[in-house]
Amino acid sequence: DLGEYAYHFVNWLQAHGQSIWQILPLGPTSYGDSPYQCLSAFAGNTNLISLDKLVADGYLTEDDLADVPNFPAHIVDYGPVIDYHTDKLTLAFERFKTDATDAQRAAYDAWYESNQHWLDDYALFIAIKNDHGGKPWVEWDDSLALREDAAMQDASQRLADPIARHKFQQWVFYEQWSALRQYANERGIRLVGDIPIFVAHDSSDVWANRERFYLDEKGNPMVVAGVPPDYFSETGQRWGNPLYRWDVMEEQGYAWWISRLQATFELVDLVRIDHFRGFEAYWEIPATEETAINGTWVKGPNIKVFKAIEAELGALPIIAEDLGEITKEVIELRDELGLPGMKILQFAWSDPKNPFLPHNYVQNCVAYTGTHDNNTTV
Repeated sequence: DLGEYAYHFVNWLQAHGQSIWQILPLGPTSYGDSPYQCLSAFAGNTNLISLDKLVADGYLTEDDLADVPNFPAHIVDYGPVIDYHTDKLTLAFERFKTDATDAQRAAYDAWYESNQHWLDDYALFIAIKNDHGGKPWVEWDDSLALREDAAMQDASQRLADPIARHKFQQWVFYEQWSALRQYANERGIRLVGDIPIFVAHDSSDVWANRERFYLDEKGNPMVVAGVPPDYFSETGQRWGNPLYRWDVMEEQGYAWWISRLQATFELVDLVRIDHFRGFEAYWEIPATEETAINGTWVKGPNIKVFKAIEAELGALPIIAEDLGEITKEVIELRDELGLPGMKILQFAWSDPKNPFLPHNYVQNCVAYTGTHDNNTTV
């Protein structure tokens, strides 16, 4: 979690002359616990909150943490861990309501004001989802799934306490993460974050912004993301993420993307954009297809989205994940933006001209031993 051992890890990195700590997406995960299928592109994973730090803040006591179950040491047993953690975070919220200092309340209020643009939707989404036993939003009552005004007002009032609790937990996550990031930066360690190009269908991002995605009248995806068949898979990869209506995004000045980058850079110093090639062209699969074989390449927004982001936020330290089926157009987009691509050592061993061999690297790149699709180098 974000307690003592995270700080030990930063010290270990510093002691060994390291200056980069790259992390997976930090969002709240759902069934399967994959950080690439998060319930929000903005929220943090509250399972990372340090309960010990909540003791130091006065929201929990040592006695509250005296009943830690004997969790297995060699794996994360997600279900029981999450249940235990959630119970303690709920108790911390109750203490915050009754015992928070004026300074703590003021800090929360200031943070809430800066994050209200995504936090209100997310907290309401999670509260309704939990009220429906965790079901995906398309399986809720239509009035809630499609955000009818009367149903939204009723849910907001009926679930006011859990909504407030989820907002509190997000504030605690951001506070703890920011403290860890500052500690790392002071020791010469920069954090590299990760932005998956697509978001999960079962997320507050899609539920609250249906007009930005290709969905039918019930909210189900009409087309989904993936990649065509390659040497990893004969049937390709059908990821299942809904695809953006880039025309709508453009009409809105790419505001959602600007907000997403802005929120990510609150947490990290650099960011890798996963599946960068999707901005040039992406593999569109009819949602009725079970595999990724019968898809088509569709042109993406190309440089326009990045120009809109730069106009608002300035030049950003982005790494382009330019792996997979890469075309001349993708390379031109990457180079026009001046972004470093990725080199993978484990892909290198075929012939002397292989671009992944170190003597063939261009200067503007980031080298890795492998990716999350490879075994470790050992």
